[in-house]
Amino acid sequence: MASKSEDIPMSLREDRDDQSFLPPPASAPKDKNHPLWLIVAVVSFYFVISLSVVFLNKIIMSGSDFPYALFVTWYQLIVALALLLLWAHLGKTNKLFSVIPPYEFDINVAKRVAPLTFVYVMMLALNNLCLKYVEVTFYQVARSLSINFTILFTYLILGKTTSAPALIACLIVFLGFAIGSYGEINFSWAGIFYGVGSSAFVALYGIYVQKTLNVLNNNQWLLLHYNTTLAIIFLFPLVLFSGEFSDILTYSEAIYDMGFWILMTVTGISGFAINIAVFLQVKYTSALTNTISGTAKACVQTLLAAMIFRNPVSNLNALGIFLALFGSGYYSWVRYKERQAK
Repeated sequence: MASKSEDIPMSLREDRDDQSFLPPPASAPKDKNHPLWLIVAVVSFYFVISLSVVFLNKIIMSGSDFPYALFVTWYQLIVALALLLLWAHLGKTNKLFSVIPPYEFDINVAKRVAPLTFVYVMMLALNNLCLKYVEVTFYQVARSLSINFTILFTYLILGKTTSAPALIACLIVFLGFAIGSYGEINFSWAGIFYGVGSSAFVALYGIYVQKTLNVLNNNQWLLLHYNTTLAIIFLFPLVLFSGEFSDILTYSEAIYDMGFWILMTVTGISGFAINIAVFLQVKYTSALTNTISGTAKACVQTLLAAMIFRNPVSNLNALGIFLALFGSGYYSWVRYKERQAK
């Protein structure tokens, strides 16, 4: 299918699976020349932080006997808001922290941001619910359809078509999803449902984020202020009416363990640090490096999960994981080449 002159923006980064509270950059970065050691340090920082969030969340919801994914998400947002306020305050007197503007929350602006925040909340909540029910080795596959949903929603909502190579990449991803699901030993319909739902909201977020950024003069950090604050407000009723809050008070012994709260807080800090890692990677690396690092991180995550959690992997499951990762990487490469050609 021929692509129109304006296609799906590369900056949406549909292939990313980290839980960054920060939206993609308003415009794709230009290639930059920086020392190799700096690029390696920035990419390594992104790898460590992004992998930490996934593994720590899985440990909380499995190893810590605390299967309350909505509460975990809500608490991590509170930690992120506290860090955001602290960082913004330090930025008033320390230039090193000045990248984040002073905290701002205007009720009229919040009303315009609220629809995007709803999508954002669903994206984060379904993401952690998916991680609760599936093995980390299968996590990437369960959430791999964000690329497919992005192309579908871009056509249905924006009326934009996609190039044939990108569609082929999406077909490979879908085959990987189907084969990997069929071959998953510890298969979970709930995990698949939440993974597909998370993928759909990731795609919707990527499509609508630019429109909302325009309300905030394309300041992605201001959007972070509003998204985080509103997400805490929106998510609390879900935590309450889902029964998680009452179950935690009634049944959970983990809440009386200081080590558990330290782990929860560290995970929340890691979630906020992803924003810094993504910002640094966009600032100090090229578009190609971003493309490669996103795919490479997904591969490393799958391999480490197999070694750390000892998840059983069937031959079909392994083939599905490979196809999903290959299709995502190929899609990122296609988008990069198309952007370079413009």
